[in-house]
Amino acid sequence: MWREDDNLLDMLIAAKEVLQFSIDLTWEGFRQSSLHQHAIAKALENIGEAARKISDETNAAHQKIPWPHIIALRHRIAHDYFHLDLVRMWQIVKEDVPALIAIVEPLIPPEEL
Repeated sequence: MWREDDNLLDMLIAAKEVLQFSIDLTWEGFRQSSLHQHAIAKALENIGEAARKISDETNAAHQKIPWPHIIALRHRIAHDYFHLDLVRMWQIVKEDVPALIAIVEPLIPPEEL
């Protein structure tokens, strides 16, 4: 697998971690749990870090992926963590991450045996 596939795979793995961390989690549970907030924020940051490394060619070929927003979220988490909007993060968990998985998953080539 070449590096571009690795970056897409890193995005997919981190996105699936977000979903795993939020299984059976309600908004109220998320709002009250710094453990879940930190875990989900780190996984979202990892998505953005991998997205930042995607080539311009891949970026242009997959314009349905909101690359600038994903990368901006990574920067926000990394540099302004204590001022994150938890309501927006929850919306990202429930809406944006599943949509991202649906787009990225088909782009990952199958593993060679």
